[in-house]
Amino acid sequence: MVYINKKKFFISLLFFLAILLLAGKVSSTVEVKNKSLWGKITAFWEPKENNNSQEKELNKNFPMPVRETDRFDTLLLGIRGAEDTENGGLLSDSIMLFSSDKTTGKLSLVSIPRDLYVNLPGVVKGKANEVYEKGLIKKNELDFTKNAFSRITGVYIDNLIVFDFQGFKEIVDTVGGIDIELKQPFEEKNQWGYEFSLPAGKNHLDGETALYYTRSRYSSSDFDRSRRQQNVIFAIKEKAFSLGILGNPLKVNALISSLKNNIETDFNILDTKSLLDLALDLNSSSNNLETKTMSTENALYETKQDELYILLPQNNDWSLIKNFFVNN
Repeated sequence: MVYINKKKFFISLLFFLAILLLAGKVSSTVEVKNKSLWGKITAFWEPKENNNSQEKELNKNFPMPVRETDRFDTLLLGIRGAEDTENGGLLSDSIMLFSSDKTTGKLSLVSIPRDLYVNLPGVVKGKANEVYEKGLIKKNELDFTKNAFSRITGVYIDNLIVFDFQGFKEIVDTVGGIDIELKQPFEEKNQWGYEFSLPAGKNHLDGETALYYTRSRYSSSDFDRSRRQQNVIFAIKEKAFSLGILGNPLKVNALISSLKNNIETDFNILDTKSLLDLALDLNSSSNNLETKTMSTENALYETKQDELYILLPQNNDWSLIKNFFVNN
C-alpha cells in the first residue's frame, strides 16, 4: 500500500501527483501485519472507546471544521512503505497540507512537523506521524486521517494522498530527474553509511539522489528537511510542466503505471475537473503560491514527555495552530 503525496518526501509531490490522478482513481490496499515499534509501545495508552465525556471534550477543544465551498485542501503524506513496518514504515515522514482558495486564487503549501504531539480525546494520542498508521489499524486510514488532521489544523481536509519511497523515486526518474539550485554545499555525513554531499550551484538529481536529499536530517533540523522537501516538490512540478505531461498521454500512462502500486488516495474520476483546474493554477500562478513550515520560529516549542522529544504549540494554545492554517 502506498501513496502519493504532494510534498512529502518524501517530499511530497503532490502538485504533480494530482495531475496523474486525472486518469482515474489510483488506490491500493495495505494490510497491517505488524505495528511499528512505536505503535507497539504506545498501544497501551491509546483510547479504547470514544465515550460521551471524551466526545464532548473532543468537540469542545478540537471541533470538526465545516467544509468551505471556496476552499480546497489536500493532505499529503509520505511514508517508507508497508514492507518496512518493523522500522516505522507506516509512520509519516512527511506531512503537508496544500490549500487552494478559489475566491482569491491564493495557493499555499504548509509542512507539519512529524513530532507535533496531539491528544484528540477518544481518537488518537501521540505524534502526528502516527495518525495514519493508527487509522490503518482501525481499517479506516483515509477518513480517520483526514478527520484527525481536520480537527488538528482547524481546516476541513477534502482529500488525502499517501505515497512511499519507491513511488517518489519513480516519479523523479520518469520525468528524467530534476534540477535544484543550492546556495551552499549540502552534506550528510552519517545517515546513509557514507558521506552524501551536493555542491553549491545547479545539481541534477535522479530518484535515488533526490530521496537522499529530502530524507537527510542528521546534519540539519527536521524543519530544514521540510523546506528541502518543498523545494523538490516545486522542482518536480516545473519539470513535469516543462515536459508537457498533460498533453502527452504516453507519459501520463507511464507515470500512472509506475505509481499505481505506490499510491493511496480518495481522489477519483469525478474529481477530474477540480484536479485539472488545480494543475493549471499551479502552472500559471506560481507567484501566488506560498510555502511555510510550522516550526519553533512561528508556532511551536520543543519539550520532552517521558524522555520522548515532542513539539507543542506555544503557550500550549492550540488556537495558534488553527490560526496558522486557517490564515494560509
